[in-house]
Amino acid sequence: MSVKKSTIIDVANLAKVGKTSVSRYLNGDFDALSDSIKERISHAIKTLDYRPNQMARSLKRGSSKLIAFVIPDITNPYSIEVMQGLEKACQDHGYTLLVCNTNKSSEREQYYLQLLVSYNVEGVLFHTIKASANSLKHCPFPMVLIDRRVKNFNADIVGLDNIQSSTIATNYLIDAGFEAILFISEAINGISTRLDRVNTFKKLIRAHKNRVGKVIEITEDSHDPAYQLSLEQHIDDFCKTHRGMRKAIVSINGSVTLNTVLALKRLNLVCGKDIGFLSFDDPQWAAIISDGITSIRQPTYQIGYSAFELLLSRINGSKAPAQELLYSGELIIRNSTK
Repeated sequence: MSVKKSTIIDVANLAKVGKTSVSRYLNGDFDALSDSIKERISHAIKTLDYRPNQMARSLKRGSSKLIAFVIPDITNPYSIEVMQGLEKACQDHGYTLLVCNTNKSSEREQYYLQLLVSYNVEGVLFHTIKASANSLKHCPFPMVLIDRRVKNFNADIVGLDNIQSSTIATNYLIDAGFEAILFISEAINGISTRLDRVNTFKKLIRAHKNRVGKVIEITEDSHDPAYQLSLEQHIDDFCKTHRGMRKAIVSINGSVTLNTVLALKRLNLVCGKDIGFLSFDDPQWAAIISDGITSIRQPTYQIGYSAFELLLSRINGSKAPAQELLYSGELIIRNSTK
């Protein structure tokens, strides 16, 4: 059975006061109320188990205390880890976080951006996959980008220093004696994060005449059976082409890392023995799979917390020039490259 929700009028009637007095009580305007009235209103609220309509109250006072985090893939460990920092920052500043998963769809991105206008959110933290500047310029709320730039869109961005991180990863593999390195990326499609990592890798490989580097792009849909078949084929071809050389793989993010580990298992290749392996992102399971995968660890919690702080400054009216807050990656060396 459904239970009728109590209203502010129900509270006023039970307390034998006017609706205005109840509103004053709920808004903390206690000086305008006598002790007797406050006590009756408090008793009525408890008796009726009354809960104010926060959306209606936010519209009235012009502050919803809601922000949104729009992400492309909720299964990606990176998104979950950044979200932990965001949630803590929201708790510390009295905000509520809404999470919108677009499933890597530009249509879903636009749907959520339009929906969030009606929710009266105060700001949006946007980890985009396909958005264009034109689709973002007319949004009525402040926005901070997570991880990825949007061409021709002037906004704050918080994320990893991908050039620095790709540099330490590639140089480490070169210095460790790996002669042929396969860089596996999801479709680059102009995504700034992927471009920075891949282009830095290519540049460093070109500077070493006795090293071979190859970049492949795989489909976004890891649930497609052709995805694993294609990934296995690329790895198998690379190993056969560079037989006799010391080989390693670099995966561009945590999702690709997991699927690459599965592909290596089907090919009967052991990380750290038959082939080296280094991953961007450092999910918890990276420490135990194949006796540990060497990783570039991102300060994801700090990225989330700092992104909220930047957004809050914009909500509070900051007109400072847009800034890029980029954090250094940390190389975590494990058995997969030893």
